[in-house]
Amino acid sequence: MTSSVENRQSTSGEGVRTLTASDIAGLVGGTLTGDERAEVRALAPLDRATESDLSFLANARYAPLYERTRASTVLIAPEFAELATTAAARIVVAKPHDAMLTVLPKLYRAPTREPGVHPTSRLGRGVTLGNDVTIGPYVVIGDGAAIGDRSWLEAHVVIGAGAVVGADVRLFPAVTVYSGTTLGARVMVHSGARLGSDGFGYVFRNGIHDKIPHVGRCIVEDDVEIGANTTVDRGSFDDTVIGAGTKIDNLVQVAHNVRIGRLCLIMAQVGIAGSGRVGDGVIVAGQVGVAGHVTIGDGARIAGQAGVFGDVPGGETWSGYPARPHRQSLRASAALLRLAEIIKKLEKLVERE
Repeated sequence: MTSSVENRQSTSGEGVRTLTASDIAGLVGGTLTGDERAEVRALAPLDRATESDLSFLANARYAPLYERTRASTVLIAPEFAELATTAAARIVVAKPHDAMLTVLPKLYRAPTREPGVHPTSRLGRGVTLGNDVTIGPYVVIGDGAAIGDRSWLEAHVVIGAGAVVGADVRLFPAVTVYSGTTLGARVMVHSGARLGSDGFGYVFRNGIHDKIPHVGRCIVEDDVEIGANTTVDRGSFDDTVIGAGTKIDNLVQVAHNVRIGRLCLIMAQVGIAGSGRVGDGVIVAGQVGVAGHVTIGDGARIAGQAGVFGDVPGGETWSGYPARPHRQSLRASAALLRLAEIIKKLEKLVERE
């Protein structure tokens, strides 16, 4: 089915492709109802979709939008199969989110690259380049650095002396990889990220803040993605390590000697202080602050804006400031909201006396 879909695809002026509802149903293994020839050229949410868009419904909260959407075709979960809709076609599939991931590469062309070294780039002595690498304009690669096969370094990327970049890595414009940093295979780092800079470590002596030399490494394992303007410090005497498959959002700070496990999700504006330990499969929501030398156990979840000052057991959900088990945090918040009312009652009792 996939090969016939490829043969019938056309490309629009925006570089996206056109599929029919029938094509999409075949791709995702779904059950199609409605116009099998309905065309799809792009993806859009239910409320903003037009007659040429694909959308999806996986949450009852958005059912009213589904009923009046202008989308051409909608991927829907089985529990919504009987709902009325204005869409020309609907495709029932067990997991609409997963189905979207299958369809997206067929609708949108992946960016293409031309292997080669741009004439404006600067390569130091002893640099090793793998097969089919792409080195973009004004890239600087320091002495003795190694770039793996098929890696793509976009404009103004800087690679420090001796740094190692694995195979199939993509570094977006203006990424800086300091000396002492190693990137595994299939790592993706977005614009403005800085990997392997010195941590914030000082000792006050002789009347000044004396800088601690940072001689540890920054190690980013396979299949990690790091967001724009995120910073990951190198270790002071130990290493800073980001585990395989972990995804880090934009504007995150990972301090020296931090070790983050495998398959974690670290969301925007999180700060993890020095020597913290984050286990495998941990989810840390936006704007969380984690104090130094704290351990977060495997599979734990930290809610947004929490302040973590002590160890978090594996598998638990913590929230609040200071962070505590989520139910405790909810009770504390509820009590605080009642405090003004309680004070008023106390004041009335005092007045009666």
